[in-house]
Amino acid sequence: MTLQLFDTATGAVRPFAPGSTARIYICGITPYDATHMGHAATYVTYDVLHRRLVDQGSEVRMVRNITDIDNDLLERARRDDVNYLDLAFGQIRQFDEDLNALGLLEPWSEPRATSAIPDIRGLIAKMLANSDAYEVDGWVYFNHLASERFGSVSRYSRVDMRTIGELRGENPTDDKKRHPIDTVLWQPSAEDEPSWEAPWGSGRPGWHIECTALSIRELGEIDLHGGGCDLVYPHHEFCAAQLDAAGVANTGHWMHQSCVHLNGEPMSKSSGNLIFVKDLLDVYDPMAIRLAVLSQHYRTTEWAWNDSLLTEATSRLDQWRAAGDGAGPIEAVREALDNDLDVPTAVATIDAAVAKGQGSSEAATLLGVQL
Repeated sequence: MTLQLFDTATGAVRPFAPGSTARIYICGITPYDATHMGHAATYVTYDVLHRRLVDQGSEVRMVRNITDIDNDLLERARRDDVNYLDLAFGQIRQFDEDLNALGLLEPWSEPRATSAIPDIRGLIAKMLANSDAYEVDGWVYFNHLASERFGSVSRYSRVDMRTIGELRGENPTDDKKRHPIDTVLWQPSAEDEPSWEAPWGSGRPGWHIECTALSIRELGEIDLHGGGCDLVYPHHEFCAAQLDAAGVANTGHWMHQSCVHLNGEPMSKSSGNLIFVKDLLDVYDPMAIRLAVLSQHYRTTEWAWNDSLLTEATSRLDQWRAAGDGAGPIEAVREALDNDLDVPTAVATIDAAVAKGQGSSEAATLLGVQL
């Protein structure tokens, strides 16, 4: 069976067959707070995909960026009266420790947005020259009409784009824009913010162009572009449009992890509605935390985090370990993963084998669970 994955842009499960090398770009963290369970769910999902592709014999070039220059990071550093680089350094270290504990494979590359300033300036210059962008008083905006395919990732109406965009950092009332949906490529820096020189004025880049530049520099054409469901719009919609404007073939697959909820609301840094991985690691086995995440399909809508998931996962982990080593239902697990990463079915398959006394360490390892 060919690996099948849901593609956000087409709204359908379809084959994902990248060939001998899988080029995957996963949008990483903005390092102004510690790793929460929404992050864990997202990156564990892509780690399982990574493992299955390696298991199939593919070379996986997975790039997971770090957004180390961003409005949210700068605002948090200002609030806490610390240098934004110091804040980022501490949070990146915590993020790495958390993901290592959860058993994630290392990404092929983990570039920082600030490393791409020359690439970003080059892309903006090209867009200005092609009238895909425009400059007003040192601000540079991307014209969303520059790509005929704009809207193809989210499939949202313009009304929904404006509403959702405003909730996620866009400013539709900015009177310097030609259209409320247009987005910032470059902006003048405030006095206490980092700044880089550019032909249109010193300043710093906008969010979306950072991932556009990094994905082109690191991978060129991309087989799969992924992240959390909150990135569908505006982030991934604008990444797709900017790739189109840059003349780079668009991503073959757009894949998104459903948001994790707590107390009826999505976990998010902006709301502070969070459960942190580092706190759970003080109490629970990291493999139990991983199994708790794996109990939910990555596309389960608005799944809720609660302590019972960890209780069940701890019991499951103990049973799997007690069963000892062995391949277990490895082929059945592969079949489940090829069906749109149906990890809950894979977990249930291992449960059934363990109940019969079959050691299943090899099958568990394919899910990233070390027994």
